[in-house]
Amino acid sequence: MGQTLRDILDAAARGGFPSADGRTTVVPQPCDRDAGVLAFTGHSVVFTDEDPRWVYDTLAALDCDVLAATMNPLFLAAFLERTGRTAETIDAVLVGPPLPGGPRLDLRETDVAHPRVAYARTRRDEVRAWVTEGAVLVMGRGVAGRLEVSVEVEEGVRHRGLGRALAEAARHLAGEPLWAQVAPGNARSARAFQAAGYRQVGAEVLLRARG
Repeated sequence: MGQTLRDILDAAARGGFPSADGRTTVVPQPCDRDAGVLAFTGHSVVFTDEDPRWVYDTLAALDCDVLAATMNPLFLAAFLERTGRTAETIDAVLVGPPLPGGPRLDLRETDVAHPRVAYARTRRDEVRAWVTEGAVLVMGRGVAGRLEVSVEVEEGVRHRGLGRALAEAARHLAGEPLWAQVAPGNARSARAFQAAGYRQVGAEVLLRARG
């Protein structure tokens, strides 16, 4: 059996990355829900059930730096058209190792009908949520079964370090490497996760099945 996307993710969480050789690796989708591109330093991974030869031929036809090809808008547009899928944005991908002990933040697990929780349930499995005053923390199984986290802080309690505290608390709850996807323009969120001990390992775009 060849290398899977989960193998690549697990290695990256441990600090082991694909060779920075300018090449692209194509692996099967981990499930019907998730296809996409994961770009590391000098190496990209395309996860799709499409013919790998189509991926390589489409990339080779682009007039751009080979290191940028998999995230080039023309390739992504062709990928979306080929698969009939939809996408939202290119995210920075960060990972944080688990921390021992319980979180220092006072959290209460809940099944509250929060928009952040509802959103997570369309993209992840085994979703769980915790709340504290003015904020929610959500974790669930996302791409290739990796454990993913997202947080949301209400406007009235922002600028107090609560986002960082939530991201750190999640590492105490996780018990395994914890992944976060942050839109590059969301500098506030990126700073919070980095301050909580997450490190960026690459960039990612997910192609979702319509509906």
